[in-house]
Amino acid sequence: MCRLAGDIEHTGGVSPDPTQVRELLPTNVIPRHYDVTLEPNLEKFTFDGRVVIDFDVQEETKSISLHTLEIDILSAQVKDGDKVVTSSSTITYDESMQASKIELKDVIPKGGKTTLEVKFKGQLNDQMAGFYRSTYKKADGTEGILATTQMEANDCRRAFPCFDEPMHKAKFTVTLIADKHLTCLSNMDVASEVEIMSEMSGSFKKAVKFNPTPPMSTYLVACIIGELNYIETANFRVPVRVYAPPSADIEHGRFSLELAARTLEYYEKIFGADFPLPKMDMVAIPDFAAGAMENWGLITYRVVDLLYDEKTSGAAMKERVAEVVQHELAHQWFGNLVTMDWWEGLWLNEGFATLMSWLSCDYFYPEWKVWENYVTDNLQSALGLDSLRSSHPIEVPVKRASEVDQIFDAISYSKGSCVLRMISTYLGEETFLDGVRRYIKKHAYGNTQTPDLWAALEEASGKPVREIMSIWTKNVGYPVVQVTENEKDNSIHVKQNRFLRTGDVKPEEDRVIYPVFLGLRTKDGIDETITLSEREGNFKVNDLNFFKLNANHTSIYRTSYSASRLEKLGQSAKQGLLSVEDRAGMIADAGALAASGYQKTSGVLNLLKGFNTEQSFVVWSEIIARVATVQNAWIFEDKSVRDGLEAFVKELVSDRAHQLGWDFTDKDGHIEQQFKAMIFGAAGMAGDKKIINAAKSMFAKYMDGDKSAIHPNIRGSVFSMALKYGGKEEYEKTLNFYRTSTNGDERNTALRCLGRARDPALMQQTLDLILSGEVKSQDLYLPASGLRSHAEGIEALFTWLKEKWPELSKRLSGNMVILGSMVTICTSSFAKQEQLNEVEAFFKDIDTKAYSQPLAQSKDSIRSKIAWLERDRDDVAGWVNVNGYSKPQL
Repeated sequence: MCRLAGDIEHTGGVSPDPTQVRELLPTNVIPRHYDVTLEPNLEKFTFDGRVVIDFDVQEETKSISLHTLEIDILSAQVKDGDKVVTSSSTITYDESMQASKIELKDVIPKGGKTTLEVKFKGQLNDQMAGFYRSTYKKADGTEGILATTQMEANDCRRAFPCFDEPMHKAKFTVTLIADKHLTCLSNMDVASEVEIMSEMSGSFKKAVKFNPTPPMSTYLVACIIGELNYIETANFRVPVRVYAPPSADIEHGRFSLELAARTLEYYEKIFGADFPLPKMDMVAIPDFAAGAMENWGLITYRVVDLLYDEKTSGAAMKERVAEVVQHELAHQWFGNLVTMDWWEGLWLNEGFATLMSWLSCDYFYPEWKVWENYVTDNLQSALGLDSLRSSHPIEVPVKRASEVDQIFDAISYSKGSCVLRMISTYLGEETFLDGVRRYIKKHAYGNTQTPDLWAALEEASGKPVREIMSIWTKNVGYPVVQVTENEKDNSIHVKQNRFLRTGDVKPEEDRVIYPVFLGLRTKDGIDETITLSEREGNFKVNDLNFFKLNANHTSIYRTSYSASRLEKLGQSAKQGLLSVEDRAGMIADAGALAASGYQKTSGVLNLLKGFNTEQSFVVWSEIIARVATVQNAWIFEDKSVRDGLEAFVKELVSDRAHQLGWDFTDKDGHIEQQFKAMIFGAAGMAGDKKIINAAKSMFAKYMDGDKSAIHPNIRGSVFSMALKYGGKEEYEKTLNFYRTSTNGDERNTALRCLGRARDPALMQQTLDLILSGEVKSQDLYLPASGLRSHAEGIEALFTWLKEKWPELSKRLSGNMVILGSMVTICTSSFAKQEQLNEVEAFFKDIDTKAYSQPLAQSKDSIRSKIAWLERDRDDVAGWVNVNGYSKPQL
């Protein structure tokens, strides 16, 4: 599954006592094959179902337990062929386990192969979970409905009674009953299609039966029924198609379609295993909670993460679509063919798919230089979350399945991929991929645990991978490595300690000694062999005039240098001695260390000021991000300081923005487009009058119908400036644009930007919009996120959350991932103790266990800002004043 990009700060996972036993179904019977029939009623939002499960009887039993949720079991009986052996007498439900226990009249003996037939009814819900309904606008203005599925992590039980645990792999034969004009899709290709009389409707319908799947987990089962158009390519050895509802232009799927065909061929080569299914379908779903879902042979996506229109979307969106498509296709091997045996191994799926999507992206688009961006994207995402006390290990113990939704986060995805990249750097990429091929070959169609991967990599490399890497996956957090220099013997002394953003590490939290790959860069090159495996150590450096640790930032740690060394590294950067990754990573480390008290914030601001000659887009993105982090922490501070920080940003970027310009041509490369767009937006939002006027002019022309007036690369920035510096007129035009546009990317831009308006009446209008029914549940976070750009919006958001909590929690009761994200968005931007007290008081008497980690991490984030401000409030105010940024800017 692919997480949403950027906007949702979904975080964290539950970390119960690892000695507690997993809550699993009894294994008296083991499923081997499911024959599933589903017939939805698209008017009453219900469905009828029948499932026949073939299972092996492991021990003599008189009961069978299956997972069910919001399913009404009508009948259940055990058959031997066509003969009924035993029928159900009583069915009891365990709400905590989400399991129905079927008590049988007769004992079924051990060692047999028996069949259970269950007939049932279910709800075609609107929670984007299980078997659910998704809506879209037809050309005539009426509402179209399609039935679709989202089973991961634990919602197959909403679709049919099943053994909803990843280790219970089985084959699935699916039959869908639907009106004849509707398209029916499932994981496999169609085996037969016949006309039948529907018991549900009393009319003739079609029954589409699909071929049996290979053995797979329940969370990968997928079914879709609806009006769908498609395009197809024959550029891979099995058919590849992109489907979308008639509300979307199917030709916008062309980029993803052709990329998918090439990517499947590439993955077959590097993984040494053929894609085993007879087709690959990718479908745009109008209502979708995550970014995408890797269902085997039938991947589902948010519309904006699959369909890409060159005319209305910019370079950043193209890269996002490519990454999501390649992430889901990597899952066809990692997760689908080879599956973790339980959810604590989720990182094996998500970490691998994340890393492989970057590897694939780099292969097909080397000009994008994605590994440079990896340092400011994936690595910083991982280090950011893992610097909180309420983070969790990569392999987080999961007692019950209901806890797993909280670990679809930056630890499982980003830190997981960073650990894999670290081991790939250590072993060498070819050796690493050799180990991956061994892992896939040995465990195809089976389930694994993390040690299985380590064993394959050890076999390929002959190195003690398990010993080294288990420490990284089983423990929370990462180290900061402090560096001191000894000129007498040309050596450096390094010491590792746990890094926490709050800067208050306790002795009991600092007991783990990590094997830290130091990656020493000197003028002689990079030495990847040096490892710090103790608390501290000394290492020879031939020339102390130039050295840097964590070359290219392929390892998971922060480096703390002395102020003088940091200044020297800044000079080295200007001299071209540091790679883009080094420069960006060094800035990220410096910013994070200032926030946690290792150095003064003024020192980091001076460091950033010294990068005025920097030429790299990635480095500039990190510079802007680090200043923004300071601005966000200081958002409730004295206006003169806030204005001073904004003036500093303006000084940093304005000249560069005017040099680069904001006209885009076909000659602009992929990176140059994003560079221009980023600098233009940063300068305008910092108050550059010329850019603001240009943006207002573009906005006016665009809203008057000239769609060429705003290039897609800067649409978000132009809208943001129009809302920040405009009034009711600009707000109403943006809102109307949202209501009338049929393009998902355009609509999302408008929604994101509405919150930029600071007028109290307009803020209230944005808040009222969130739960008006006009915004899909999947998009509730978009208008909310824009309000976090200013202090008034942050406070209004929390007031709204408190007032609307009953309505919001009810609306999202079936999708705790989105609810947890909304909690984070509405609380984490605070920076004062009294604000933290309000958050704690509000949630004190509310049952928060389903989103306990997003809430805990939100509070940790507030605490880190409180501590930062206590340390450096005067330091930053003094720096702003001394550097002249508190003066009026022309």
